[in-house]
Amino acid sequence: MQKVLSNHFKSLNDYVYYTQNAIGATASATYIIKDNSVINEWYSGRHDSTPESRIVDQKTQFNVGSVRKTHLGLAISLLIEQGKIKSIDDEIGAYLNEYAHIANGATLRHLLTHTHGLIEENGQLVREFPIGKGWAYRSPGITMLIKLVNQLSGQNLSTFMQRNIFDIYQLKETGWRTEYSEDLIYNYYNDKDTWVGPNNSDAGDQSNLFISARDLARWGYIHLKKGCLNGEQLLPQSVFERVITLQTPNSVPSNYPRNGFIWWLQSDTPLNQIGKQLPSCSYQILGITGCACLVIPKYDAVVVRMYNQLSNSSGYDYLSDLRQFGNMTNDLLMTFSINNTETPADIMAAVFSPNRSNVQ
Repeated sequence: MQKVLSNHFKSLNDYVYYTQNAIGATASATYIIKDNSVINEWYSGRHDSTPESRIVDQKTQFNVGSVRKTHLGLAISLLIEQGKIKSIDDEIGAYLNEYAHIANGATLRHLLTHTHGLIEENGQLVREFPIGKGWAYRSPGITMLIKLVNQLSGQNLSTFMQRNIFDIYQLKETGWRTEYSEDLIYNYYNDKDTWVGPNNSDAGDQSNLFISARDLARWGYIHLKKGCLNGEQLLPQSVFERVITLQTPNSVPSNYPRNGFIWWLQSDTPLNQIGKQLPSCSYQILGITGCACLVIPKYDAVVVRMYNQLSNSSGYDYLSDLRQFGNMTNDLLMTFSINNTETPADIMAAVFSPNRSNVQ
């Protein structure tokens, strides 16, 4: 994958930098792949608020929060391809007997699209709304799916993904981490109230998946290309096609979000996190730390933004921000052309210029 970096996306980078300060994040990044070329790569800030902290660069790995759930979604799709799951319309209780009673009627489709209606209260699963009649972003469905991967593959989610996806697609800056490394933005684990959750398990069952901006963009681009890398089909197209296809049951009212296998699909709903100006084929995933991966097949593009947001900020509307980010991206990609790119000589001159830095 070549680099043809462009100044065309400076306004988007500036917007991300403005938001970084507004939400109290110390680090941010953007990364855009289009037509198999990297056309924007930008980094800002440090790993934490101390002056001696590591400067953010291409090796920096962010905790991506719920972005990890798309990795779970792909694992489920691969198990379907392997014949270990017959249908996503199978009830979860058919595979995990422990949920046969409380999740009676809840299928894998319901779990993958957040329409199962289960919520945990005082350590017990209770029904929040009838199965397939509503939508709520709750953790029980994710927990069940993680257990399902373990049950059917004999491996935990982390090991399954490493062997079946990460190694195959050379995602070397992606993984569930339990120990500090200089490349990780790890400072929030010192806070007993951290909202990213615990990090003492490398099994893939916690919200401690770390990814670099470029690896997350590659993750999106692998989906965009339906598993094809450098002209080679490394996994069947169907593995990727089903995760980005509308899977939300028809019984769910039209005002609720629409999902594939976890991925948010473009839809005209009040809770939709994708900007209205983006094409109907677009899909996206967001993590609690502010990291997002936006895939836009119409433009053959993947757009990633990264933050290390650690807490809620007064007056900050994350849905409004995310939609604006998407709409800005759409407008810039629509007007992008090769004439906006720097030549390789320009790039080298800029990189080695003593007066220029892409770190703010």
